[in-house]
Amino acid sequence: MEETSDFRNWDELIPDALGVIFTNLSLQERVTVIPIVCKSWARAVAGPYCWQEIDIKEWSSRCQPEQLDRMLEMLVERSCGSLRKLCVSGLQNERIFTVIAENACSLQTLRLPRSSMSDSIVEQIAGRLSMISFLDVSYCLKMGAHGLEMIGKNCKLLEGLCRNMHPLDTAGKPLKDDEANAIASTMPKLKHLEMAYHLISTSGVLQILSNCPKLEFLDQRGCWGVTLDNLFLKQKFPKLQVLGPLVLDTHDSDGWEDFSDISDSSEYLAWDFVAGGEGEYYVDDDSDSYEGMWNDEDERLLDELHFRFYEGIEDAGMYWPPSP
Repeated sequence: MEETSDFRNWDELIPDALGVIFTNLSLQERVTVIPIVCKSWARAVAGPYCWQEIDIKEWSSRCQPEQLDRMLEMLVERSCGSLRKLCVSGLQNERIFTVIAENACSLQTLRLPRSSMSDSIVEQIAGRLSMISFLDVSYCLKMGAHGLEMIGKNCKLLEGLCRNMHPLDTAGKPLKDDEANAIASTMPKLKHLEMAYHLISTSGVLQILSNCPKLEFLDQRGCWGVTLDNLFLKQKFPKLQVLGPLVLDTHDSDGWEDFSDISDSSEYLAWDFVAGGEGEYYVDDDSDSYEGMWNDEDERLLDELHFRFYEGIEDAGMYWPPSP
């Protein structure tokens, strides 16, 4: 009688199990390496379990807008509504915000710094972001108090908000508490709030503190219009950690690393889209099992584009740019 093995081949695992395992790999490996190993791995990496967390913040800050839109749309649609965390910078196209919102039924953490998201866009998509618990809309200059108010009214689970500004965008401008008022009136469950270099006054901060009783961390670095008495803060808000307005190089951990430290964030996605060529996904002569693995849009992208790694303009090859 033939003995049964205690071990199973990896390619025999069901796609859902492989997808869960592949989430421990970097985004670069999931997109460029796993699909060319074998058919079962390519099938698994095309499924939603690999795309519940997407972090392309570093790469997105260095690519062209049309490249960013195509990559992000492909990855978000692969999540099939299971996306829980998305981190991307510099979105410019109004349509891509709609794509995110349409796939946000499970989305809990959303980071969209430096994006061209206006109040009108927020008003259109906020109703679909009801599961959001952490939001980063720092340096989004087209958004204002109305957009924050829409977020607060629709995102009832919101506990963390990043609304930092660049000092060059606020220098010399008068103080305004309209955004502070929007936060105070619609976000009572906030525990973590960042408003560095904001045009906020002491009155605005006190209104936030009075209406957000669960607040544990407040970043007000560079908010030069704010003056808070330390003794008053210790007596009235003993659990609150306040950073600023003096700007320091470093500060102690605020306990929200799970929102800000995503596993792939230290790596640059050094792939680029190049016109022409064929997709580099695993294929063979009897590839009938691939039918239905990719949707029409994915296949179109893979037919038109392929990934390459680059060291520089003159010397293309397998290379990861160093962190700055």
